[in-house]
Amino acid sequence: MKGLKSHITRGLQVQSRIEAADNSGAKIVKLISVVNYKGVHGRKPSAGVGDMCWASVVKGKPDIRKTVVPVVIVRQKMPYRRADGMRISFEDNAVVVLKDEAGNPKGTLFKGPMAKEVGERWPMVSKIARIIV
Repeated sequence: MKGLKSHITRGLQVQSRIEAADNSGAKIVKLISVVNYKGVHGRKPSAGVGDMCWASVVKGKPDIRKTVVPVVIVRQKMPYRRADGMRISFEDNAVVVLKDEAGNPKGTLFKGPMAKEVGERWPMVSKIARIIV
């Protein structure tokens, strides 16, 4: 996992329910924890675009429901600032389900656009994406 140049505002907290933007079988997932989050004691961990998290599948196909899966956040509603000064925000929050922690996506098709920061940090995910903003 590579570091990012831009400052990503963390717009999603733990316990947030997010739509899955791939064809892995999950429809809605709930964030459980954020990988490599270092914060203040007692504060809920939060995540932004490009962060890897662990999530529980709330709604989807029966074989994947009630399982804990690694996910990467590809879109967030809360605006964040890029290194060139531009502010980016999307219409919805979305994640991509991964097979393993190495960054290999479980699905073969992604719906909607994906942030450029995700493509920099997760090259295997960006290979499958159609639109990178």
